[in-house]
Amino acid sequence: MMYKILALLDSKNPFEQASAHCDIPCKIYDPISAQLAVLTMIRMVDLLTELKTNDSLSFEQQATFNRLVGEKEAHGKQIKADISVIWGDYIKQPQLDNHPELHQLTHEIMLAASFAKQHIDRAATLTLLDKVNQFAEIFWQTKGVATYRAVSPYPPAEILVYPDLKA
Repeated sequence: MMYKILALLDSKNPFEQASAHCDIPCKIYDPISAQLAVLTMIRMVDLLTELKTNDSLSFEQQATFNRLVGEKEAHGKQIKADISVIWGDYIKQPQLDNHPELHQLTHEIMLAASFAKQHIDRAATLTLLDKVNQFAEIFWQTKGVATYRAVSPYPPAEILVYPDLKA
């Protein structure tokens, strides 16, 4: 019913059409979700590696294996989606002029995320984390925000890039 009323009003006195540079003009972008997703992938690999120490897996351990692999996959997809949104919606020509490596780095993240999803390889997930951290540093530079590196406060206790919001 509401649609019919609005359509009638619009036909008599048309509304101005709204537009935005992205799906929702929220202007909220932050690479931390991609960084946390990489940490989750690393943690899943660590837990999967612990399971490998068994000669055979019990039914419960097989279920755990499947859940860990599923989470690793889901977080790999999340990384690709999060980085794609920032790259596609936030990054514009001025940022590319100052950071011409962004296209290549974004492509490398996509490839590294795919590789990390395809393997149970801690080194692959650490490579992915390094690339996502590089992306985070550049992202914060485009906003004029200084960054620092610190060990994350939870497993797998790897280094993340954080914005220095006190500066």
